[in-house]
Amino acid sequence: MRKLFFAAACAVALQSATGVMAETYPSRPITMVVPNSVGGSTDVIARIMAQGMGEVLGQTIVVENTTGAGGTIGEGRIARSAPDGYTIGIGEWGTNVATGAIYPLRYDLMKDFEPVGLIATQPLLIVARKSMPASNLKELIAWLRVDTSKATVGNSGVGSPSHVAGILFEKVVGAHFTMVPYRGAGESTQALLAQQTDVMFNTVAVSVGQMRSGSIKVYAVTAKSRLAMAPDIPTTDEAGLPGFYFSFWHAFWAPKGTPKEIIAKLNDALVKTLANPVTRKKLIDLAQEIFPRDQQTPEALRAFQQAEIDKWWPIIKAANIKAE
Repeated sequence: MRKLFFAAACAVALQSATGVMAETYPSRPITMVVPNSVGGSTDVIARIMAQGMGEVLGQTIVVENTTGAGGTIGEGRIARSAPDGYTIGIGEWGTNVATGAIYPLRYDLMKDFEPVGLIATQPLLIVARKSMPASNLKELIAWLRVDTSKATVGNSGVGSPSHVAGILFEKVVGAHFTMVPYRGAGESTQALLAQQTDVMFNTVAVSVGQMRSGSIKVYAVTAKSRLAMAPDIPTTDEAGLPGFYFSFWHAFWAPKGTPKEIIAKLNDALVKTLANPVTRKKLIDLAQEIFPRDQQTPEALRAFQQAEIDKWWPIIKAANIKAE
């Protein structure tokens, strides 16, 4: 009887402690883990969101980049963190969908994280070094087919969106290139600027500055419609590669077991930040398409992520994309 009473008392005390923690949360700075390198679109979006969400929550959100192995090192850090709301993570299609079909993960993408909410989605740009002789996408494809033995395509790591897009592109155009993986979009972009690689599938968030300065060549956007902020860039349909579309999204997660009350506060901060005109303009200027309000819930993210896994894992496995 005493043991039963003690157990009940412990349960009540735990519930009370959880309630107090949720009521006072956050009482200190929050760490936002970015599984990709500095300078990539995930990093850029993370810093924009950290500023806005920190203002809503009344606490500083410190962005920390933990890179390597296609983002799996950073995601592993998030999965192992205390479920107290003081460590959250931003992830994307590559880190939270593709890696599950490519890497032997020590965590479960669907079971070891608590979804917070979707942020935005974006297409990729097909870009090349400034000295590339091709003046349009058809000419680029012809050049790649001729120089297939020495053509290099940089990417942000095995399993990253730029890597998978490059593999699919390779199959569509019927040529084989040397894929050069880097630790993230920042490093792979620097390699392209230094003309150490020939071609890359990069995000608008990363490429927009170089595009405007003329330091890279831009051939097409992997979307069905042109970008509002860069209407001169043709779509892949218009440029001669019909039906080649590729986009990827970003979202927030917390470690498994994070109290629902804390997830609700984080989600509220995300929703209010995405509704802020200043934040919206920053994201839209980077060609981000913000998810509608009804898709910004934890439940919507969970369903969306599962649907993406169901869609992409068979494609990735059929393409025989593996970690090396």
